[in-house]
Amino acid sequence: MTVKNFLKDRFLLLILHIVCMCLLTVFLRLTGYGMAAAALILIFWALILTVGLCAAYIQRRGYFREVEEILEKVDQRYLLGELLPDSFRLEDRLYREMICRSNKSVIERIRQIEDAQRAYKEYIESWVHEAKAPITSIGLVCANGRKQAGEKEAPAGAKEALQTIALENQRLENYVDMVLYYARSEQVWKDYLIQETDIEEVVYETLEKNRLLMIQNRVRAEVNCKEHVYTDRKWIGFILNQMLLNSVKYKSSHPVFHINTERNKDGVLLILGDNGVGILPEELSRIFEKGFTGSNGRDYGRSTGMGLYLCRKLCDKLGIGLRAESEYGGGTRMILEFPISNYINRS
Repeated sequence: MTVKNFLKDRFLLLILHIVCMCLLTVFLRLTGYGMAAAALILIFWALILTVGLCAAYIQRRGYFREVEEILEKVDQRYLLGELLPDSFRLEDRLYREMICRSNKSVIERIRQIEDAQRAYKEYIESWVHEAKAPITSIGLVCANGRKQAGEKEAPAGAKEALQTIALENQRLENYVDMVLYYARSEQVWKDYLIQETDIEEVVYETLEKNRLLMIQNRVRAEVNCKEHVYTDRKWIGFILNQMLLNSVKYKSSHPVFHINTERNKDGVLLILGDNGVGILPEELSRIFEKGFTGSNGRDYGRSTGMGLYLCRKLCDKLGIGLRAESEYGGGTRMILEFPISNYINRS
């Protein structure tokens, strides 16, 4: 609170005092008092008014500074009404009561929204689990069908049709997985288990999962991952899967996918590189933003801008560093850094 703002707030009161002082001067002159006596009375009046305004300013400034300090210290600022300091002024007490009533309504509304969001997430998770059952069944049917078609004569194009169905089914499963992990991304701690993980095993599982997609797009994978890290196997598998899908989506004419690990003093680096179309320099800093598709997403289509956003979000939750390096037209490198504590190093 500044002096200028305080005086603006007391503007009508000051006008009232000035008018009263003028009227008193006229009255004193009409009743026979001299100008010196009238001036003395006005000086005392102005002095008392000034002292009163100064005291009121100091009291109000101290009160609002205390309120600001409380507001800066609390995390849940909507609880300010409950924390306001006591005041002898009636208007402060009335404001506090009204703020408390308003905050109570806000808290109740927040609780309703949280309950609705929780119910929605639970429904999405249950729906995803129900949807994955027929997706798995379709995958098994396609696999059995392709195997039988290879063992005996089959109608022309049957094997190719089954392979196409299997690819579309795999794409559907990837989208369903993305929905599930997005729903769980706010509460990773409820569904993860940190343990020693063989990165090479997770990489090969991811490549096997997308085997048909890689064969169709003639993608060659080179793997050299000898390090073990401490992380959640399932969540890191999802992250690797999203990055593999991006590499296939934005592939070059002769796609190669390199996956290797390196150890440094701070931990283990998992490097996923490709020789795809790359990313424009001005877009590189935005690829982890929610919904950002960039020029590649518009040119190649079928981009939601959610894959890398989810990867960054999950890496942050798991304590994994994630950064990207790219040369437009020369490929992209995604680098995941798994920190290793001194305790683990000593053991």
